[in-house]
Amino acid sequence: MSILGGIMVPHPPLIIPEVGKGGEKQIEKTRKAYEEASKFIAELEPETIVLISPHSVMYADYLHISPGYEAKGNLSAFGAGQVKFSVRYDSEFSNRLCELAEDFYIPAGYLGEKDKNLDHGSMVPLYFIQKQYSNFEMVRIGISGISLEEQYQFGSLIKRASKELNKKVAIVASGDLSHKLKHDGPYGFDEAGPVYDEKIMNVMGRAAFEELLEFDPVLLEKSAECGHRSFVIMAGAFDKLSIDTTVYSHEDVTGVGYGVCSFRVLGTDESRDFFTRHEKKEEKKLADRKSNEDEYVSLARLIIENYVDKGELMDLPGNLPEEMYENKAGVFVSLHMRGQLRGCIGTICPTTDSVAEEICQNAISACARDPRFNPVTKNELKYLEYSVDVLGQPEDISSTGELDVKKYGVIVTKGSRRGLLLPDLEGVDSVDEQISIAKRKASIGEYEKDVKLQRFEVIRHY
Repeated sequence: MSILGGIMVPHPPLIIPEVGKGGEKQIEKTRKAYEEASKFIAELEPETIVLISPHSVMYADYLHISPGYEAKGNLSAFGAGQVKFSVRYDSEFSNRLCELAEDFYIPAGYLGEKDKNLDHGSMVPLYFIQKQYSNFEMVRIGISGISLEEQYQFGSLIKRASKELNKKVAIVASGDLSHKLKHDGPYGFDEAGPVYDEKIMNVMGRAAFEELLEFDPVLLEKSAECGHRSFVIMAGAFDKLSIDTTVYSHEDVTGVGYGVCSFRVLGTDESRDFFTRHEKKEEKKLADRKSNEDEYVSLARLIIENYVDKGELMDLPGNLPEEMYENKAGVFVSLHMRGQLRGCIGTICPTTDSVAEEICQNAISACARDPRFNPVTKNELKYLEYSVDVLGQPEDISSTGELDVKKYGVIVTKGSRRGLLLPDLEGVDSVDEQISIAKRKASIGEYEKDVKLQRFEVIRHY
């Protein structure tokens, strides 16, 4: 057997009458849609339900699979402790999933969980599903900060495990949409919110799962979406499969988006090999970028590729522009992979005899010594995008009015604590936000006084 189908559902505790106490009526459209989606799951009669929840155990660099043989939970955190849940885990399936993740170098498994209680991202779907169907075991999976591509690949392992174990499997992708849909909503409004909701409902309605991997990371962050990674993992399980989609509802009356869809697997369809198609597009984009990079970026790439491959710093090339040997400046080397920061280290003022040497020093640090990340591996090299910022001389300023988030970087100093943020960063749109991030980097409190401000310009090389 294999994947039978799945559903995309939200998880507002409000929708459960014992919690909402009448308030659930404001999202009646979603409640009715939930019932239809749950009937769809019952119709499939799965032996195993793989439930993906953003509120299960979550790590930045690891996908957590819940271990053990059972789990329980209740809604006491939402004033309804009498609403209780109990599920049996399919340990055979989750064990195989852990093995496949290791085989395919996807960071996923049982590590880390101590609290075995169910989260509300799992309990809300179970509330509706168990009213319609209960003859199943469950595999519970969290989401992660790893790339969308890795989470999509992990989804494909769910399909592989279901085939190997000859089990009938349905997937429940639990996740709200944007939390930034109304000015009077609990999380406020951002113009990215409605954009995300419209786009995600369009993509899921067409089962155009490749597009899930192409969402702008800034849009995802600013919309404060909840379920995108859940949807990506489910989509990975549907790769190369023909899908019939039903869109039941989309609501935003509370300021949070709720979308409900079902996906019925009709059979194999090799034309829907979305991941391979996406990877080819990414490879072309990276090749085009590499062909257009200047000497500053080419040097950073050369140094990093040699260091990761051989573990040593190569000699400085002799064919660089003279300015790179003659000038001194602080330099930041930034690495991105699949739209996410992968390393960034720099110097505010020069610490070597030339810009070229500064690039070499900081390139090694960015790929191997950034404390936020593990060292870059050989397998990652082909996916890296590089930028090199050469800093101008910092100058003191007396007020934030002398800053421009696009033109100037900022340095904040309080005693021995100092934080820097480069200019024109994606997702940083205001001077206040720029200063706030720089303060956090320096461990300077938001409201501490007598903070020294400096600005600087950069020449950014791609």
